[in-house]
Amino acid sequence: MPRLSDSMEEGTILEWLKQVGEEVALGDELVEIETDKANMAYESDVAGTLSEILVQEGETVAIGTPIARVDAGDGGGTDERTSAGPVGAGDPPPPAVAKASSGAGPPTPPPAEGTAINAPSTPPQASSRDGRTKASPVARRIALERGVELSGLHGSGPGGRIVKADVENASSAGTEGGVPLGPADTQSGELISSPLVGTSGTPPSVPSAAAAASPSDVETAKGQVTYEDPSKLQSTVARRMAESKATAPHFYLEAEVDMSRLVAARAQIKATAREGDVVPSFNDMVVKACALALREHPRANGAYRDGRFELYSRVNVGVAVAANDALVVPTVFDADRKSLRQIATEARALAGKVRDGQITPPELSGATFTVSNLGMFGIESFAAVINPPQAAILAVGALQERPAVRDGQLVSLQVMTVTLACDHRILYGADAARFLASVKANLEAPLRLAF
Repeated sequence: MPRLSDSMEEGTILEWLKQVGEEVALGDELVEIETDKANMAYESDVAGTLSEILVQEGETVAIGTPIARVDAGDGGGTDERTSAGPVGAGDPPPPAVAKASSGAGPPTPPPAEGTAINAPSTPPQASSRDGRTKASPVARRIALERGVELSGLHGSGPGGRIVKADVENASSAGTEGGVPLGPADTQSGELISSPLVGTSGTPPSVPSAAAAASPSDVETAKGQVTYEDPSKLQSTVARRMAESKATAPHFYLEAEVDMSRLVAARAQIKATAREGDVVPSFNDMVVKACALALREHPRANGAYRDGRFELYSRVNVGVAVAANDALVVPTVFDADRKSLRQIATEARALAGKVRDGQITPPELSGATFTVSNLGMFGIESFAAVINPPQAAILAVGALQERPAVRDGQLVSLQVMTVTLACDHRILYGADAARFLASVKANLEAPLRLAF
């Protein structure tokens, strides 16, 4: 099992893209793996014949565990690996060897024994040797939700693989090329929280989602209880947030920022923008303001780890994005050196990848500080949990119009509340206050963000 992200400790086999007996070339997509951050199609770094699969689909194993044997074909035996060996915990993930799949769904169970699907004489899409339709996890999930039969679709992905767009096109066209799923269609393996009706046709070896979600039908004082297993990403979020609150002594600082000048500046940018130009959002401006302040306050751009202060030369700001019932934090690298327009373009591209399930572990790694914004939901202020091992996280509230007194006159101001959560092991009260004051000053003087 290769290490595909810096925080990965184990991986789950979602789908073998090659079967026993097939030839494997360097760079061929060999297996799809669910990591703690994304689903990755792993490309083989050895050539030969896949002689044995040691870890089956749906199984989870630790980093470094052999998952397959590839016969090198030179009489020298087999290569018991899919990578060049276990990657060290401190090593960066190898982006050139793995690519993100089009979705982040749960592992797909193999077909039940004796129920293998026979491929048609002229299959409309690529299928694996065991007859299973080749489709990305997100495509399987959407197909199950919208009642589209995958075996009737033409795949537009690599090797005829069905991707998200294929299912959406079939669904919007009234399932043209696809047929509604019957109650026994559980090939996606997606866990459904709502009970299924009429699942008597489900093969015995493939339990229905309702059975998996509700081990007991006993009524309690709270009504019927259903259970859902979290995805690997959700489990990682739960573990890291609990670790953060348990190990990092949080304290919080709050400030109100007069955004009136910035609101006016953004209105001018929007008015003069040409068609197709990216107009920076207020969140993009907060990212830039934080990046400039982090450059002036190295402790805020550091971490407390193993009894030492780690201070980083690069200013990489993570932007919290909500997607698929989980929290994902893609990174804008070297944000202090980038223009507002560059930050806006990158942030939009990263958010789109998160929502489409195409974000890669390298894009989720390396952040030295995080910005979390709930202002779009009308939240005035909130306190966020530090993303370990970072020193702090800035929580951004909604922009509000408030009355204020300036030079004895009653005026209307655009005010935004920001809350800084700090790890007291590295960032003390006075240092944190100075950092937050710098962020506030940058936002209240828009010209600072132009450089």
